[in-house]
Amino acid sequence: MQQFRKIGVLTSGGDAPGMNAVVRAIARKADKQGVKTVGIIGGYNGLINEKLIDLTPGAVSNIITNGGTMLYSDRCLEFKTPEGMAKAIETCRKNEIDAIIAIGGDGTFRGATDLAVHGIPTIGVTGTIDNDITATDYTVGFDTAMNTVVEILDKLRDTCESHARCNVVEVMGRDCGQIALRAGIAAGAMAVAIPELPFDEAKTIERISAAKKKAKRGMLVVVSEGVFVTDENGKKVPYGEVLQKKIESETGIETKFARLAHIVRGGTPSLRDRLTASQMGVKALDLILEGKSNLVVIEEDSKITSMEIVFSQMTDRMYKGKLQDGDLDQFSAEEIKLMEEICEKRRAEIAELYTLVNDLAR
Repeated sequence: MQQFRKIGVLTSGGDAPGMNAVVRAIARKADKQGVKTVGIIGGYNGLINEKLIDLTPGAVSNIITNGGTMLYSDRCLEFKTPEGMAKAIETCRKNEIDAIIAIGGDGTFRGATDLAVHGIPTIGVTGTIDNDITATDYTVGFDTAMNTVVEILDKLRDTCESHARCNVVEVMGRDCGQIALRAGIAAGAMAVAIPELPFDEAKTIERISAAKKKAKRGMLVVVSEGVFVTDENGKKVPYGEVLQKKIESETGIETKFARLAHIVRGGTPSLRDRLTASQMGVKALDLILEGKSNLVVIEEDSKITSMEIVFSQMTDRMYKGKLQDGDLDQFSAEEIKLMEEICEKRRAEIAELYTLVNDLAR
């Protein structure tokens, strides 16, 4: 088994509350095992340009309470080139970095796979507020993001109630509606629009009109940023502002629009995110020390485990309808069936929550 002297840790893609807790867990557990860790500043860009810091136990002290990422993040197109990869490999060799743990989303894991192909053992840890990696039940940052949205929705409801208004609120999530869906339920939204399922606009407006007649004052509608419509010029436009105008014109209720945007990414990580991040960080370090590579740490049925990165990526493409010819050729019939089961599990979960929204909205 390979003897590990030093492990590099990086964060890449969008920041997520809890990333720092992952970094801390890796550094603390590695120190206990007699292995050094270095932080790579600015994701794969930092690996290319040799921007490194020592992650001693003291260096990661107290970062568990901080949002964002102390290692910073960047999107690096150069890393996708042969020249960029050669620079990254040279940084590892020059600094005696034996393995990399990469924290982020799907794009981060593609980079991790490329490193593994070039002989640098890598493990991925899921860190994205969107919870949009299909093969895992949970991604670090998701709980904090939902709590941030719920807190803001509660505040908006206060002013809606005071002025007998409706507020259409757009929240982050890319092509995944889970933040909108779960936060909408928790905040008592009248309706939630997500990319995964059709939205009944007419029924929603009818529901809001009926609620007004029953003297309901404050109303909220939550829209995921991944929902778009096509305007009269054939241009794809975000749905939230379109829906806001329709609700106001067809119900007579003063209706405001709010786009929460990147505020959803920030803030002190919740207990759930700190705990899961710590568990995932330790798991990633253990996998590295066991000589494993090209795996992503996931949560499955409340247990922290791992999965091959390529399997995870193909499952994600299957769920999102992005499979290309030949993508599944490397997998057995049993593996493909497992992918399909994972996708169906996610669809059923979304459908159940969406039904709950409509059952409770009044």
